[in-house]
Amino acid sequence: MQRAQRKIMTENEISYKIIGAAIEIHKTIGPGLLESAYESALVYDLRELGFDVGQQKPMPFIYKGVHQDVGYRMDLIVNNKVIVEIKSVENLAPVHYAQTLTYLRLSNLKLALLINFNSKILKNSIHRIVNNL
Repeated sequence: MQRAQRKIMTENEISYKIIGAAIEIHKTIGPGLLESAYESALVYDLRELGFDVGQQKPMPFIYKGVHQDVGYRMDLIVNNKVIVEIKSVENLAPVHYAQTLTYLRLSNLKLALLINFNSKILKNSIHRIVNNL
């Protein structure tokens, strides 16, 4: 898909393509690698599909109206609409869901995908997290 020909996609349409790319990566290389390996592969595949992908994107952190020097970094942001938080852990913990929801709230975005690549069947480890979607 060429960038010039790309139509404006909804969060749901984008997430569908992200999930497809993630499943293809998992089928190809399987579980057990570091998060950075899956992140790199997913960035490559999504860019090949014509998506604009921000990687390790720093986001400002403003507390009580004051810009703080310490911010946070989202693993991926796709088309400036969907956050992708990548994990490669034995089990997702509640803090992983909370972290992803906080990223959504602070960025004023509506949809994030929390993906744990360290699983036998990836589709069971992809979680949609929404913020007023």
